[in-house]
Amino acid sequence: MKREVRHYPKGVLFLKPDVPGAKMWSVALSKTMLTYFEIDPHGKFSTHSHASEQITMVLKGELFFRVSERIIRLQSGDVLAIPSHILHAAFTKRRFAKAIDAWSPVTKKYRG
Repeated sequence: MKREVRHYPKGVLFLKPDVPGAKMWSVALSKTMLTYFEIDPHGKFSTHSHASEQITMVLKGELFFRVSERIIRLQSGDVLAIPSHILHAAFTKRRFAKAIDAWSPVTKKYRG
């Protein structure tokens, strides 16, 4: 990957489908990544884990995470930090969610 500063003006990052009911875009460097998600009501990311650390911040709406048997509810402004290799799932209920994730190292699944 080139070592250069990249600028992404509003309007050049287009939402693309991810899991059913969710759309996203991503920006990545060689060691870090940022993803933006819009998740419809009743959207679901099944239980999974990954080598990347993940920090999620909800911008709007409401997003739930299942970690072990615990359910964590995130609302606008809330942040959740998930270490690597921790099993988790994410889902919405009746409300939509808009959220950003920071990842390190870059997760290949979401590399743009």
